[in-house]
Amino acid sequence: MTATDQVALPALDDLDWSRVATALDTEGYAALGPLLSPEQCREMVDVFDDDGAFRSTIDMARLSFGEGRYRYFADPLPPLLTALRTRLYPPLAAIANRWAGILDEPTFPEEHAALRDRCAEVGQHRPTPLVLRYGPTGYNCLHQDVYGDLTFPLQVLVMLNTPDVDFTGGESVFVEQRPRQQSRPMVARPGLGEAIVFPVRHRPKQGSRGYHRVQMRHGVSAVHSGERHVLGVIFHDAR
Repeated sequence: MTATDQVALPALDDLDWSRVATALDTEGYAALGPLLSPEQCREMVDVFDDDGAFRSTIDMARLSFGEGRYRYFADPLPPLLTALRTRLYPPLAAIANRWAGILDEPTFPEEHAALRDRCAEVGQHRPTPLVLRYGPTGYNCLHQDVYGDLTFPLQVLVMLNTPDVDFTGGESVFVEQRPRQQSRPMVARPGLGEAIVFPVRHRPKQGSRGYHRVQMRHGVSAVHSGERHVLGVIFHDAR
């Protein structure tokens, strides 16, 4: 048994993936509910200050991305992150492949290890899971997490702090750019350990003349007080 096999993620056993798929289709994002325990959240917050765990650190203000810092994990990933990627991926791949059929796009492997192999074949070798830290006035501009030619269309965020206790403000923001219409904003406020799944860059949407592609971007509104930490679980690797 590997260290990943020993990671406890009991909430995954009870997830209603049919509900998740319906929410993604209709709302553009889906709440997964509590995914990590408070202890697992603390583990991910504490690792932020361990330089040896990361391959890269980004100061958002320096690049005009917002205010705050985020750090990309280095290989080998912590067992918790590997377990999340491995176990979340298959049901999300089923949704992604249904979307691919609708949009006439390439499909994806059924297992995450095979997706990483495919990433390596196109020169994408660097892991993309990350932890983000925002202090007072911190925010993240609307963006898409595309790291190369191969992009898995869904990603997951997990809140690592308790809103209105550890921080105030700092809502997760999703914006749907609708063709020939004004953009639609959506705001989510997950609690400690709760997760949200959402599109990386676009999704299919049913219209009066069939399906069409709508662009999605995501960001974070300003934190008013305290510190906000979030775990980002991205499934494709980076060039």
